[in-house]
Amino acid sequence: MAMEIAQAVAAAKEGDKKAFYQLYQQFVGRVYAICWRLLGNKQKAEDASQEIFIKVWQQLPAFRGDSSFGTWLHTIATRTAIDLWRQDKHLRLTDSSDEQPELADVATECSSSAAPLEQAIQRLPAQARAVFVLFALEGYQHQEIATMLGIAEGTSKAQYFRARQLLQEWLADE
Repeated sequence: MAMEIAQAVAAAKEGDKKAFYQLYQQFVGRVYAICWRLLGNKQKAEDASQEIFIKVWQQLPAFRGDSSFGTWLHTIATRTAIDLWRQDKHLRLTDSSDEQPELADVATECSSSAAPLEQAIQRLPAQARAVFVLFALEGYQHQEIATMLGIAEGTSKAQYFRARQLLQEWLADE
């Protein structure tokens, strides 16, 4: 499969739209999952996923292959989702109607065994959710998260601690 991905990347770099579509099909689930977990909204996650693949198509000729295509794509997806999260956070600060994540959509997006955890993650306050997703699920360190989100490293650690406490509390009630 890795060879297939390498061949698809090479063809897509040359402008082959079918090869790019193959890459899209292979990776859209992972990209959507990152966006959905960070943005907490199905429509925003779908829009972000499309925006990410447009960026990937535009930046593909510059892909040198220093890392795997999946790693390169993941980096673009995470950074784009964080940028959109920041914009959304800014909008929420100026708008008094702080919308809750669409919990009905959460259950349909997850397997039945992961649904309670995913629902609980979506209930977290926006910043705590972002830190939890980036640290626990995506593997970033607090210093990296602080830089990405424009917060102090101590704030990242505190938000992660808060998220873990809330998740443990909510999942114990299940």
